[in-house]
Amino acid sequence: MKLINIVGARPQFVKASPLSAELRKRHREILVHTGQHYDAELSQVFFDELGLPPPDRSLGIGSASHGRQTGAMLAALDEVLEDERPDAVVVSGDTNSTIAGALAAAKMGIPVAHVEAGLRSLNRQMPEELNRIVTDHLSAWLFAPSDNARQHLLREGISAGVHMVGDVMADAVRIHGERARQRSQALDRVGVKEKSYYLATIHRAENTDDPIRLAGIFDALRRLDAPVVLPLHPRTRKRLAEMDPRTTESIRITEPQGYLDMLRLEEGAICILTDSGGMQKEAYYLHTPCVTLRDETEWVETVELGWNEVSGTEPERIVSAVGRVRAIDGRPHPSLYGDGYAARRIASILSGGA
Repeated sequence: MKLINIVGARPQFVKASPLSAELRKRHREILVHTGQHYDAELSQVFFDELGLPPPDRSLGIGSASHGRQTGAMLAALDEVLEDERPDAVVVSGDTNSTIAGALAAAKMGIPVAHVEAGLRSLNRQMPEELNRIVTDHLSAWLFAPSDNARQHLLREGISAGVHMVGDVMADAVRIHGERARQRSQALDRVGVKEKSYYLATIHRAENTDDPIRLAGIFDALRRLDAPVVLPLHPRTRKRLAEMDPRTTESIRITEPQGYLDMLRLEEGAICILTDSGGMQKEAYYLHTPCVTLRDETEWVETVELGWNEVSGTEPERIVSAVGRVRAIDGRPHPSLYGDGYAARRIASILSGGA
């Protein structure tokens, strides 16, 4: 098959690392980068570290409001699909690149394969939730990472084309985890020792664009009993410059980290505090407790097992949640999201295999 695989944001580069390698063993893959994440720290470093082939098409869309960005992607992708005439389009996750790719393909009658299908936060105020729902209802192949995701699809009347394959991000951790341990100097560079610091990331618009929520998160970070390493997303850096929250020496702000350095920081942390969906899973794979700085999560299985707690953004709730997830000993740690070979299954299914 001739497949167009659309990426645009950091989590999609991580997912594309194992997936692209497996697709190219069986199919002709054309990798298209929309440009949604275009900073070197959020884009090129992932291609370099993960061994991704350079994009066959780079659209250079860049930042804009959701509507403008998605519209620009639709127009550009329409031209790509007209030129390439693929047999199918592969999209992953829940970004504007995801929904633009799915819409452009569906309007031209090209089948869509959605990697990470069926996730739901049940909060339609989140742009990502709308992107997921629409993409799932447009897709011919729906590759679910868990049974919970499959059940969401069934409740929405989607059963045809659903395959529970596991999580391709588990593939990436399996492939690159040991490389991160051996090669990354991130702890030395930041000036922290193993299990002596917290790791935090904040990038979702619901937090960065709300001064009260963002201030609450920083208040909590200041109250923690160890230094906090905070790789700062460009959106968050911009908001911080506007509101100038009080920081202390205990919050060590860094530039965005590459994938291997981020894995090493995640594994070495006492606990991770994040609003990222991907980091919640990576924390689980690396056996690091996690606190989710949101009001809900798609990865409910990690919460049910005690490895993750959803705290919202009130300082007292965040600090209390950190104490609870740190204190649990003997938690079960089953393979919630497969065995790390999801990409191989996806490539096989697209070939007509089981």
